[in-house]
Amino acid sequence: MFLSDYIDHTLKKLKANTANILTLTNLTLGGFSVLFTMKGQLNASLLFIFLAALADRFDGTVARKLGIESELGKQLDSMSDIISFGVAPALLLYQSLLQDFGVPGAFFTILYIGCGAFRLARFNITENNGYFSGLPITAAGVLLTLSYLGVHYFPPQFFPFLIMTLSFLMVGTFKLKKV
Repeated sequence: MFLSDYIDHTLKKLKANTANILTLTNLTLGGFSVLFTMKGQLNASLLFIFLAALADRFDGTVARKLGIESELGKQLDSMSDIISFGVAPALLLYQSLLQDFGVPGAFFTILYIGCGAFRLARFNITENNGYFSGLPITAAGVLLTLSYLGVHYFPPQFFPFLIMTLSFLMVGTFKLKKV
């Protein structure tokens, strides 16, 4: 009887934390991306960002399907997203290209991270009405990460422009329907 109750309790706890486990997986993958960028292993960093996006895609869906949405989960998701889709892509581009621009390169890197943090904070304090206000940081981070693949094909001046555009789109007030 005791073992049965223990297993039942453990399974309930696991179910209740499934979405948070996916969110922490997103955070972990974003953290690995940052570490690999710092080691100069940029292709591995890119892979970790895309894997983080995959984990991020499912955490909210799982929470809704299992009826385990929580304020803690929402906050944890935002903290994970700023690492995986704010800091990690910005550092990837900074390390691969923007550092050659000196202070302006650093400025655009920090601008992107700051706008991403602002966008997440605004999302956390607004009502969930089926629409995003501004470009979600996940979309911006994936686009910025994809741009890394074009470093050899686009002129270097394209990338500060791209970062500035994505930054302003994140803090924009236009509405996008959630999918």
